[in-house]
Amino acid sequence: MKNILVPIATREKGINNLTYAVNFASITQARVYVTCINSDGTAEEVLRDVLDSVPVMNSVQVVSKVLSGDIFEGIDQLTKSLHIDLIILSPKSVDISEKLYLGKVTGKIVKQSDIPLLIVPANFLFRKLDKVLMAFKNANYKTNDNFLMLEDFLNIFHSELHLLHVNTPDAPAEANQISKGLLDRSASLTKSDNATVFQGILEHYKEINPDMICLLRRKKQNMFEKIWQSNEILKEEFHSTKPLLILKERE
Repeated sequence: MKNILVPIATREKGINNLTYAVNFASITQARVYVTCINSDGTAEEVLRDVLDSVPVMNSVQVVSKVLSGDIFEGIDQLTKSLHIDLIILSPKSVDISEKLYLGKVTGKIVKQSDIPLLIVPANFLFRKLDKVLMAFKNANYKTNDNFLMLEDFLNIFHSELHLLHVNTPDAPAEANQISKGLLDRSASLTKSDNATVFQGILEHYKEINPDMICLLRRKKQNMFEKIWQSNEILKEEFHSTKPLLILKERE
């Protein structure tokens, strides 16, 4: 993991996310790029304010980048030109509705980006990840390359991986076959029958007590397939009070 991108929209959320990213980079030795996705004309001011407010260790390099034009095209260009490995962002960039988990800006980034994303809750302090919960309804993958970023997290923090296999009514027949690489890496496997993966997470969350949740966004049959008709995701459909790592299925 060499390059991290932190898109910010407001001072408060920007400080939270950049602080998390700087602490994370101090362990991984990654370079942090920060950019402002505020479109109201105050982007450079917000960016300067956030950079002035976050203490940066000598071992961490933070580089600011200014976006111009469409913010989503700009983020896509930055991820490619800077060879970004991970994007760290807030569940809601500018939306204030308490009913939302993902706002329209973050939701669109999640839908469009091929880069692994770490969604950090507001006011969440950086801490060691002792337990990582990976929840899925189908973990039958042809290659373990899908989990390279997850493997990085597990190795960096010496974390335990706990698997939650949720059997949903719409799960495909091959869903019962779990990739051997995942099973070999995991500390536990829990199986649960639920209507959705989110309901399975809610049922077993307390007993596992994870420090981070990991989901793999498949090209087909993913848990967000129906609720991603719009860019916003309501809390009643899915939410997490811990950092959420979203991976995208590779070919």
